[in-house]
Amino acid sequence: MRFLLYNIRYAAGLGSRFHFPFPYAGYLRRSRHNFDRILDFIKSVQPDIMGLVEVDGGSFRTGMQCQAEMIAEQLGYHHVIETKYGSASMAKKLPLLKMQGNAVLAKMPIISHRFYYFDEGVKRLIIQVCTEHLTVFLVHLSLTYRNRQYQLERLYSLIREVDRPMILAGDFNLLWGKRELELFLGATGLVSANPEKKPSYPSRAPKRELDFILHSPELKVVHFHIPPVTYSDHSPLVCDFEF
Repeated sequence: MRFLLYNIRYAAGLGSRFHFPFPYAGYLRRSRHNFDRILDFIKSVQPDIMGLVEVDGGSFRTGMQCQAEMIAEQLGYHHVIETKYGSASMAKKLPLLKMQGNAVLAKMPIISHRFYYFDEGVKRLIIQVCTEHLTVFLVHLSLTYRNRQYQLERLYSLIREVDRPMILAGDFNLLWGKRELELFLGATGLVSANPEKKPSYPSRAPKRELDFILHSPELKVVHFHIPPVTYSDHSPLVCDFEF
């Protein structure tokens, strides 16, 4: 089973042009050209399941088309997508921001899914997806250290209820390093698929390990690598598992 984790930055791209003529101007441009490059990359990897962070659910950047839906239709996946902001957040009321979300896509049928929300931070969404043999959680944690710790506590309460093979993946934003995860890993029994702590951010010259694929002991990592792909500010993570 191949799992792909990729923060695609809404397919907005990167580089000096991204900040021209003003900082973060790239978020206000059409994204189709770079999205097609990301789509070709996903097609080349052929993941069985993927967690995509920072997905456009259908704004003017995409011509009002949902990126997760386009991937699902063109490559043959089942998919789940939701806005990453809490229901009471002002961000969910703004035209562009309300379309920004996260998504899980799978070749096998998605038996059930649920959306949870952290109490802290701006990016609050937790996606839980269940296939026949696997449970997947996808998150995008806060940039604030204290909020991340509260969010990890919430994740622990959800994970302890799962008694089947499981993957927890996402952009964890661990700006203080993997030490932030030590207590969480000890309490949950989850294992990092990246024991060598290979960095994934920024994609042009990775220095930080911000993206994580954590898994339960029932899953064995056969192969893990971070392709040198620069279609987003994050590099993708690809992991092959055996049950």
